[in-house]
Amino acid sequence: MELPNYDLFVLAAGAIMFGLFLLIKGGDWTIEAAVFIAERTGLSPLFIGATIISFGTSVPELFTSVNANLTGYPGIALGNVLGSNIANILLVLGATGIVFHVEGKAKDLMKDLVMMLLATAILVYGMMTGIFSFLLGLIMFGILVAFVGYQYATNTLVLEEDDDDDAAGGIATIGMALLILLGGLAALALGSEMLVKGAVVTGTIIGVPDAIIGLTVVAFGTSLPELSTCIAAARKHSVGLILGNIIGSNTFNILSIIGLTAIVKPLEVDPVLAGVQMWAVVTVTLGFVVWMLAVGKITRVVGYVMVTAYIGFVAAQYLVPKMIA
Repeated sequence: MELPNYDLFVLAAGAIMFGLFLLIKGGDWTIEAAVFIAERTGLSPLFIGATIISFGTSVPELFTSVNANLTGYPGIALGNVLGSNIANILLVLGATGIVFHVEGKAKDLMKDLVMMLLATAILVYGMMTGIFSFLLGLIMFGILVAFVGYQYATNTLVLEEDDDDDAAGGIATIGMALLILLGGLAALALGSEMLVKGAVVTGTIIGVPDAIIGLTVVAFGTSLPELSTCIAAARKHSVGLILGNIIGSNTFNILSIIGLTAIVKPLEVDPVLAGVQMWAVVTVTLGFVVWMLAVGKITRVVGYVMVTAYIGFVAAQYLVPKMIA
Protein backbone atom coordinates (compact mmCIF):
# COMPACT_ATOMS: atom_id res chain seq x y z
CA MET A 1 0.00 0.00 0.00
CA GLU A 2 1.47 3.34 -1.10
CA LEU A 3 1.50 6.26 1.31
CA PRO A 4 -0.23 9.54 0.30
CA ASN A 5 2.07 12.36 -0.77
CA TYR A 6 1.45 14.26 2.47
CA ASP A 7 2.58 11.30 4.58
CA LEU A 8 5.59 10.76 2.36
CA PHE A 9 6.47 14.44 2.64
CA VAL A 10 6.28 14.34 6.45
CA LEU A 11 8.51 11.25 6.56
CA ALA A 12 10.95 12.81 4.09
CA ALA A 13 11.07 16.05 6.09
CA GLY A 14 11.71 14.04 9.24
CA ALA A 15 14.54 12.18 7.50
CA ILE A 16 16.05 15.48 6.38
CA MET A 17 15.90 16.97 9.87
CA PHE A 18 17.34 13.89 11.55
CA GLY A 19 19.98 13.62 8.85
CA LEU A 20 21.00 17.25 9.42
CA PHE A 21 21.17 16.61 13.17
CA LEU A 22 23.48 13.64 12.64
CA LEU A 23 25.64 15.62 10.19
CA ILE A 24 26.05 18.50 12.63
CA LYS A 25 26.81 16.27 15.62
CA GLY A 26 29.03 14.00 13.56
CA GLY A 27 30.93 17.02 12.28
CA ASP A 28 31.39 18.35 15.82
CA TRP A 29 32.67 15.00 17.12
CA THR A 30 34.98 14.54 14.15
CA ILE A 31 36.51 18.00 14.56
CA GLU A 32 36.97 17.65 18.32
CA ALA A 33 38.67 14.28 17.98
CA ALA A 34 40.83 15.35 15.03
CA VAL A 35 42.02 18.51 16.81
CA PHE A 36 42.87 16.55 19.96
CA ILE A 37 44.84 13.94 18.00
CA ALA A 38 46.61 16.60 15.95
CA GLU A 39 47.63 18.53 19.06
CA ARG A 40 48.94 15.40 20.74
CA THR A 41 51.01 14.59 17.66
CA GLY A 42 52.70 17.99 17.69
CA LEU A 43 50.95 19.91 14.90
CA SER A 44 50.85 23.68 15.39
CA PRO A 45 47.61 25.42 16.44
CA LEU A 46 47.86 27.61 13.33
CA PHE A 47 48.00 24.60 11.04
CA ILE A 48 45.12 22.93 12.90
CA GLY A 49 42.92 25.99 12.52
CA ALA A 50 43.76 26.56 8.85
CA THR A 51 43.29 22.97 7.75
CA ILE A 52 41.51 20.64 10.17
CA ILE A 53 38.80 23.12 11.18
CA SER A 54 38.16 24.18 7.57
CA PHE A 55 38.13 20.57 6.39
CA GLY A 56 36.14 19.44 9.42
CA THR A 57 33.31 21.87 8.75
CA SER A 58 33.27 20.59 5.14
CA VAL A 59 32.98 16.92 6.16
CA PRO A 60 29.14 16.92 6.03
CA GLU A 61 29.30 18.17 2.41
CA LEU A 62 31.87 15.48 1.59
CA PHE A 63 29.83 12.57 2.92
CA THR A 64 26.63 13.93 1.40
CA SER A 65 28.15 14.50 -2.06
CA VAL A 66 29.96 11.15 -2.26
CA ASN A 67 26.84 9.32 -1.07
CA ALA A 68 24.59 11.18 -3.53
CA ASN A 69 26.89 10.48 -6.48
CA LEU A 70 27.27 6.80 -5.62
CA THR A 71 23.51 6.35 -5.32
CA GLY A 72 22.81 7.95 -8.70
CA TYR A 73 22.05 11.56 -7.79
CA PRO A 74 25.00 13.59 -9.14
CA GLY A 75 22.83 16.72 -9.21
CA ILE A 76 22.58 16.68 -5.42
CA ALA A 77 26.32 16.01 -5.13
CA LEU A 78 27.35 19.01 -7.24
CA GLY A 79 24.45 21.24 -6.22
CA ASN A 80 25.44 20.71 -2.60
CA VAL A 81 28.90 22.19 -3.23
CA LEU A 82 27.66 25.11 -5.33
CA GLY A 83 24.94 25.95 -2.84
CA SER A 84 27.27 25.58 0.15
CA ASN A 85 29.80 28.02 -1.31
CA ILE A 86 27.06 30.58 -1.92
CA ALA A 87 25.60 29.99 1.55
CA ASN A 88 29.02 30.25 3.23
CA ILE A 89 29.60 33.73 1.85
CA LEU A 90 26.15 35.29 1.71
CA LEU A 91 24.43 33.56 4.64
CA VAL A 92 27.17 32.48 7.05
CA LEU A 93 29.47 35.47 6.63
CA GLY A 94 26.52 37.83 6.27
CA ALA A 95 24.87 36.58 9.48
CA THR A 96 28.21 36.80 11.27
CA GLY A 97 28.64 40.37 10.03
CA ILE A 98 25.26 41.26 11.55
CA VAL A 99 26.37 40.24 15.04
CA PHE A 100 30.08 41.10 14.76
CA HIS A 101 32.13 43.56 12.69
CA VAL A 102 34.31 41.41 10.39
CA GLU A 103 37.44 43.07 9.06
CA GLY A 104 40.54 41.64 7.37
CA LYS A 105 43.71 43.02 5.82
CA ALA A 106 44.21 42.46 2.10
CA LYS A 107 47.85 41.44 2.52
CA ASP A 108 46.88 38.72 5.00
CA LEU A 109 44.08 37.31 2.85
CA MET A 110 45.54 37.73 -0.65
CA LYS A 111 47.09 34.27 -1.17
CA ASP A 112 44.11 32.41 0.27
CA LEU A 113 41.62 34.45 -1.74
CA VAL A 114 43.63 33.76 -4.90
CA MET A 115 43.53 30.04 -4.09
CA MET A 116 39.75 30.20 -3.69
CA LEU A 117 39.51 31.92 -7.08
CA LEU A 118 41.68 29.23 -8.67
CA ALA A 119 39.46 26.53 -7.19
CA THR A 120 36.39 28.33 -8.55
CA ALA A 121 37.99 28.55 -12.01
CA ILE A 122 38.61 24.78 -11.94
CA LEU A 123 34.98 24.30 -10.89
CA VAL A 124 33.78 26.29 -13.92
CA TYR A 125 36.10 24.33 -16.23
CA GLY A 126 34.78 21.00 -14.99
CA MET A 127 31.17 22.11 -15.28
CA MET A 128 31.64 23.43 -18.81
CA THR A 129 33.18 20.12 -19.90
CA GLY A 130 30.17 18.29 -18.50
CA ILE A 131 31.99 15.88 -16.19
CA PHE A 132 34.53 15.79 -13.39
CA SER A 133 36.64 12.79 -14.40
CA PHE A 134 38.82 10.62 -12.19
CA LEU A 135 41.93 12.42 -13.52
CA LEU A 136 40.49 15.89 -12.92
CA GLY A 137 39.43 14.85 -9.42
CA LEU A 138 42.94 13.58 -8.74
CA ILE A 139 44.47 16.84 -9.97
CA MET A 140 42.07 18.89 -7.84
CA PHE A 141 42.84 16.96 -4.69
CA GLY A 142 46.56 17.07 -5.48
CA ILE A 143 46.41 20.88 -5.74
CA LEU A 144 44.70 21.02 -2.36
CA VAL A 145 47.30 18.80 -0.71
CA ALA A 146 50.09 20.95 -2.16
CA PHE A 147 48.42 24.12 -0.93
CA VAL A 148 47.94 22.73 2.58
CA GLY A 149 51.63 21.82 2.62
CA TYR A 150 52.46 25.34 1.49
CA GLN A 151 50.29 26.81 4.27
CA TYR A 152 52.04 24.66 6.84
CA ALA A 153 55.48 25.65 5.59
CA THR A 154 54.81 29.39 5.35
CA ASN A 155 52.03 29.99 7.90
CA THR A 156 50.32 32.40 5.50
CA LEU A 157 46.80 32.11 6.88
CA VAL A 158 46.38 34.46 9.79
CA LEU A 159 44.55 32.76 12.65
CA GLU A 160 44.78 33.45 16.32
CA GLU A 161 46.67 30.63 17.98
CA ASP A 162 44.35 30.49 20.96
CA ASP A 163 41.13 30.14 18.97
CA ASP A 164 41.04 26.37 19.28
CA ASP A 165 41.92 25.99 22.94
CA ASP A 166 38.49 24.55 23.73
CA ALA A 167 38.01 22.71 20.46
CA ALA A 168 38.87 19.30 21.91
CA GLY A 169 36.12 19.51 24.51
CA GLY A 170 36.41 16.99 27.34
CA ILE A 171 38.55 14.43 25.49
CA ALA A 172 41.26 13.05 27.78
CA THR A 173 43.06 10.28 25.90
CA ILE A 174 43.98 9.23 22.37
CA GLY A 175 41.78 6.14 22.79
CA MET A 176 38.76 8.28 23.67
CA ALA A 177 39.53 10.56 20.72
CA LEU A 178 39.61 7.59 18.34
CA LEU A 179 36.25 6.33 19.62
CA ILE A 180 34.71 9.79 19.22
CA LEU A 181 36.23 10.05 15.75
CA LEU A 182 34.70 6.71 14.72
CA GLY A 183 31.35 7.74 16.21
CA GLY A 184 31.50 11.03 14.34
CA LEU A 185 32.25 9.32 11.02
CA ALA A 186 29.42 6.84 11.60
CA ALA A 187 27.00 9.71 12.34
CA LEU A 188 28.15 11.49 9.19
CA ALA A 189 27.63 8.38 7.07
CA LEU A 190 24.12 7.72 8.42
CA GLY A 191 23.19 11.41 8.39
CA SER A 192 24.25 11.87 4.77
CA GLU A 193 22.22 8.80 3.74
CA MET A 194 19.06 10.08 5.43
CA LEU A 195 19.55 13.61 4.12
CA VAL A 196 20.00 12.47 0.51
CA LYS A 197 17.05 10.09 0.59
CA GLY A 198 14.81 12.66 2.27
CA ALA A 199 15.85 15.33 -0.22
CA VAL A 200 15.18 13.08 -3.22
CA VAL A 201 11.69 12.16 -1.97
CA THR A 202 10.91 15.79 -1.15
CA GLY A 203 12.02 16.95 -4.59
CA THR A 204 9.91 14.28 -6.28
CA ILE A 205 6.80 15.21 -4.31
CA ILE A 206 7.00 18.97 -4.91
CA GLY A 207 8.24 18.60 -8.48
CA VAL A 208 11.65 20.25 -8.01
CA PRO A 209 14.78 18.77 -9.66
CA ASP A 210 17.23 16.94 -7.39
CA ALA A 211 19.93 19.46 -8.32
CA ILE A 212 17.87 22.39 -6.98
CA ILE A 213 17.14 20.52 -3.74
CA GLY A 214 20.89 19.95 -3.40
CA LEU A 215 21.61 23.60 -4.20
CA THR A 216 19.25 24.90 -1.52
CA VAL A 217 17.96 22.55 1.20
CA VAL A 218 20.95 20.19 1.34
CA ALA A 219 23.47 23.01 0.93
CA PHE A 220 21.88 25.03 3.72
CA GLY A 221 21.97 22.05 6.05
CA THR A 222 25.57 21.15 5.33
CA SER A 223 26.61 24.80 5.81
CA LEU A 224 25.34 24.86 9.40
CA PRO A 225 28.72 23.73 10.83
CA GLU A 226 30.39 26.76 9.21
CA LEU A 227 27.65 28.99 10.62
CA SER A 228 28.02 27.66 14.16
CA THR A 229 31.82 27.89 13.96
CA CYS A 230 31.75 31.50 12.74
CA ILE A 231 29.18 32.61 15.32
CA ALA A 232 31.26 30.98 18.05
CA ALA A 233 34.37 32.71 16.70
CA ALA A 234 32.49 36.03 16.62
CA ARG A 235 31.73 35.70 20.33
CA LYS A 236 35.48 35.37 20.90
CA HIS A 237 36.26 38.25 18.48
CA SER A 238 38.36 35.88 16.37
CA VAL A 239 38.28 37.58 12.98
CA GLY A 240 41.03 35.38 11.58
CA LEU A 241 39.11 32.21 12.30
CA ILE A 242 35.90 33.62 10.80
CA LEU A 243 37.49 34.59 7.48
CA GLY A 244 39.83 31.60 7.46
CA ASN A 245 36.91 29.23 7.99
CA ILE A 246 34.89 30.67 5.11
CA ILE A 247 37.74 31.00 2.61
CA GLY A 248 39.21 27.64 3.60
CA SER A 249 35.84 25.85 3.53
CA ASN A 250 34.98 27.15 0.06
CA THR A 251 38.35 26.05 -1.27
CA PHE A 252 38.03 22.67 0.43
CA ASN A 253 34.47 22.27 -0.86
CA ILE A 254 35.62 22.45 -4.46
CA LEU A 255 39.02 20.80 -4.40
CA SER A 256 38.41 18.10 -1.82
CA ILE A 257 34.68 17.36 -2.01
CA ILE A 258 34.27 17.47 -5.79
CA GLY A 259 37.78 16.07 -6.23
CA LEU A 260 37.28 13.09 -3.92
CA THR A 261 33.73 12.50 -5.19
CA ALA A 262 35.08 12.32 -8.76
CA ILE A 263 37.89 9.99 -7.68
CA VAL A 264 35.39 7.58 -6.14
CA LYS A 265 33.11 7.85 -9.18
CA PRO A 266 33.25 10.34 -12.11
CA LEU A 267 30.81 13.16 -11.38
CA GLU A 268 28.47 14.14 -14.20
CA VAL A 269 27.25 17.74 -14.36
CA ASP A 270 23.49 18.17 -14.16
CA PRO A 271 22.50 20.64 -16.94
CA VAL A 272 20.21 22.39 -14.42
CA LEU A 273 23.31 23.65 -12.59
CA ALA A 274 25.41 24.61 -15.62
CA GLY A 275 23.67 27.94 -16.25
CA VAL A 276 22.59 30.65 -13.84
CA GLN A 277 23.54 28.60 -10.77
CA MET A 278 27.15 28.15 -11.87
CA TRP A 279 27.55 31.84 -12.66
CA ALA A 280 25.91 32.74 -9.36
CA VAL A 281 28.77 30.97 -7.58
CA VAL A 282 31.30 32.83 -9.72
CA THR A 283 29.60 36.20 -9.12
CA VAL A 284 29.31 35.74 -5.35
CA THR A 285 32.92 34.51 -5.07
CA LEU A 286 34.35 37.32 -7.21
CA GLY A 287 32.23 39.90 -5.43
CA PHE A 288 33.46 38.68 -2.04
CA VAL A 289 37.11 38.75 -3.14
CA VAL A 290 36.87 42.25 -4.66
CA TRP A 291 35.02 43.56 -1.60
CA MET A 292 37.54 42.17 0.88
CA LEU A 293 40.52 43.47 -1.11
CA ALA A 294 38.99 46.91 -1.77
CA VAL A 295 36.98 47.54 1.43
CA GLY A 296 38.19 44.81 3.77
CA LYS A 297 35.25 44.80 6.18
CA ILE A 298 31.72 43.49 6.55
CA THR A 299 29.54 45.77 8.66
CA ARG A 300 26.06 45.08 10.00
CA VAL A 301 24.44 46.81 7.01
CA VAL A 302 26.51 44.78 4.55
CA GLY A 303 25.62 41.65 6.50
CA TYR A 304 21.90 42.37 6.15
CA VAL A 305 22.33 42.92 2.40
CA MET A 306 24.20 39.61 2.05
CA VAL A 307 21.60 37.60 3.97
CA THR A 308 18.78 39.23 2.00
CA ALA A 309 20.58 38.37 -1.25
CA TYR A 310 20.85 34.74 -0.13
CA ILE A 311 17.14 34.54 0.70
CA GLY A 312 16.37 36.04 -2.71
CA PHE A 313 18.65 33.53 -4.45
CA VAL A 314 16.99 30.55 -2.76
CA ALA A 315 13.49 31.86 -3.42
CA ALA A 316 14.34 32.38 -7.09
CA GLN A 317 15.28 28.70 -7.47
CA TYR A 318 11.68 27.74 -6.70
CA LEU A 319 9.68 30.70 -7.97
CA VAL A 320 11.31 31.48 -11.34
CA PRO A 321 10.78 28.01 -12.92
CA LYS A 322 7.09 28.13 -11.91
CA MET A 323 6.70 31.66 -13.33
CA ILE A 324 8.27 30.58 -16.63
CA ALA A 325 6.06 27.48 -16.79
